[in-house]
Amino acid sequence: MKVLLVPNYSRTPAVEGAQRLSAWLEAEGVEVQWAHDKKLYPNRVVDTTGVGLVVSLGGDGTLLRAARIVGYSEIPMLGISYGHLGFLTCGGPEDLIQTVADALAGELHASHRMTLDVEAEFEKRDGSVVTEHTFALNDFALGRGIRGDMIVFDISVSGHHIDRLRGDGFVISTATGSTGYALAAGGPIVTPEFAGMVCVPVACHTITARAFLTSPSDVVELRISPERKADRLFFADGQPMGEGMRGMRVKVRRGAGDIILLDRSARSFYESVSRVFYGNTKR
Repeated sequence: MKVLLVPNYSRTPAVEGAQRLSAWLEAEGVEVQWAHDKKLYPNRVVDTTGVGLVVSLGGDGTLLRAARIVGYSEIPMLGISYGHLGFLTCGGPEDLIQTVADALAGELHASHRMTLDVEAEFEKRDGSVVTEHTFALNDFALGRGIRGDMIVFDISVSGHHIDRLRGDGFVISTATGSTGYALAAGGPIVTPEFAGMVCVPVACHTITARAFLTSPSDVVELRISPERKADRLFFADGQPMGEGMRGMRVKVRRGAGDIILLDRSARSFYESVSRVFYGNTKR
């Protein structure tokens, strides 16, 4: 088996932890591969051929980067927390070797996390239209630009028009992403077993817009109104899409494969909810 290490290169303890883990894995006869530093090599692709386990060392942002590397391939992932939140991670630096050893021995719980397939259309400066596809584990987000103009957009679910909204944007998240941007925008916390999408309006100019949930087979579509020439930005897991172009339309559906996230037990999600959002630090 080959293990891919994805450290947060901005955090010295995470890199040192990856070095310690690499030495231990190699001593155990396990082949090790390192993901590159994305800040230094933003366009380099990580080859996951032969990888049987991915270990991220950092916070939830590092785990999201590891998820983008894995995509829909369903290679198991393990998160070691060196960040501030660590909601998606399995353990900390003090448990590093033991946690990875348990993962290699097949002794951890596998949580299947739904992903998103995002298909977005953009208008280039010359008026031509291009389509961009991308992966997301947490969410797709529509946001306003630096001028702060209100966005006008229509929402449809599987061909059924829901509403035309005016506001700051919209979040379409998975259950995993429900504790991120969607939660901050007023959405619910959703169990990872839920396989639909969480749709949350952001600061809309109405008191009737509410968050809603879809079925696993639904397709959520946002169309930006051409009547208002406001800036509009598209993001997948916080990463910008279509940079330098104007977002026109997006379709979001369930991805072709899940992320397999390793944790200690099926209770890990609720323990993390209690710890992070309700301040319960008791063991």
